[in-house]
Amino acid sequence: MTTGSEIIAGVSVSHSHAGVADIEAACAASQRAAVSKLLEEPRVSEAFVLQTCNRAEAYVVADDEATAKRTLDSHFEAVGDDALRELGHEASLQHLMRVACGLESLVLGEDQIIGQVREAYEEARAAGGIGPTLDDAVLKALHVGERARDETEINEGVLSLGSAAVRLAEAERDLEGATVLVVGAGEIATLAARSVADPADRVVVANRTIPHAEHVVNELDCEGAAVGIDAVPVAAAEADILITATGSDEHIVDREALSTAGETFVVDLAQPRDVAPDAESLDDVAVRDLDALESVTDETRRQRRRAAETVEAMIDEEFDRLLEQYKRKRADEVIAAMYEGAERIKGRELRTAISKLESEGDGVTDHEREVLESMADALVGQLLSAPTRGLRDAAENDDWSTINTALQLFGPDLEPTPTDISTLPDGPDSLPEEMRQQMPPAVLEQLQTEED
Repeated sequence: MTTGSEIIAGVSVSHSHAGVADIEAACAASQRAAVSKLLEEPRVSEAFVLQTCNRAEAYVVADDEATAKRTLDSHFEAVGDDALRELGHEASLQHLMRVACGLESLVLGEDQIIGQVREAYEEARAAGGIGPTLDDAVLKALHVGERARDETEINEGVLSLGSAAVRLAEAERDLEGATVLVVGAGEIATLAARSVADPADRVVVANRTIPHAEHVVNELDCEGAAVGIDAVPVAAAEADILITATGSDEHIVDREALSTAGETFVVDLAQPRDVAPDAESLDDVAVRDLDALESVTDETRRQRRRAAETVEAMIDEEFDRLLEQYKRKRADEVIAAMYEGAERIKGRELRTAISKLESEGDGVTDHEREVLESMADALVGQLLSAPTRGLRDAAENDDWSTINTALQLFGPDLEPTPTDISTLPDGPDSLPEEMRQQMPPAVLEQLQTEED
């Protein structure tokens, strides 16, 4: 959609096309700080930033595509081009809806993302980044995200490997008050830690890079601790449940690390496996791998995929509504300004007419004043009725040249001027035919007279 005014542009750095390092490089110190930085560009009027553990996205509203691209390029200058997904105006609107619905999440239909979008919206608003364009866009995304969860089963069941691991552990062990060791700080390990944080008493996250582990722990609603990978044997001795999900090519947890751990339930989510095969021979250790999770995840995966098709159709429907909303608002802005200009002219001419009548006679009665004002109101309404319909029809048909022509005709103050008419190559004759047909003859005659 091109309105002849401002456009939205966005860039996404997410798990679907970027690595953890790229996402980390794309994230600013805070969403609010990032919005404030984007707004430093004078020609950027609005900005919105969404940062989660698996995505960093930024959107700006600017008066042209070049400004938007330059601003976003600067924001993501630390990220390689291969990790960037650039989004145009309509693609940005659709992507925001898909994100809020969970269709762009690592876990299809996850619930957490809609809260994260809402939080990012509040942060952007606090930084002064939300104006009329992004307000409509983000609120529509939140609306369709809520519809998706209320009207479909997109978030029903257990789908992620992390939550499936917890469900499997719950079936065989009592997690209430348990200590859980999660090895790894990637997406799957993070989801496992989040899922187990509610029933467990304490969650320890072990990772080669301790700051990554600390980031996961800080998101949990329970007591937690972050340790290095070398501390796994000690942490395992204190844990009731061990969930491992790293990207290592070698075994992270060997038989010796679990030999003194006592009764421990282990879920190995890694491929290749993190836990050495001979650890299963320990009497007090029960090890489950990815094969054991298939029965937990298969049905819910099929269920959510079916729901996702319904959500896709829902997004298409809501996207069309959003475009119509933008079109109506743009036309209504022009119409409102046109009426404001007409009201100023009406008021000025009424004052002039009443002043003349009062100077030539015994004054103007209240009844006579009401008649004059009523006649003036009727003239304004009748003269602007057809152009109003024409502008709204033009907006619905994406005929922005007609709307821009109206802006030219009525000038900055939306009052007809000879200067405005002269900007048209053939005067009123160069108006779009549809607009000429719907304009009252008196208006066209006035424009022709002013041109002559």
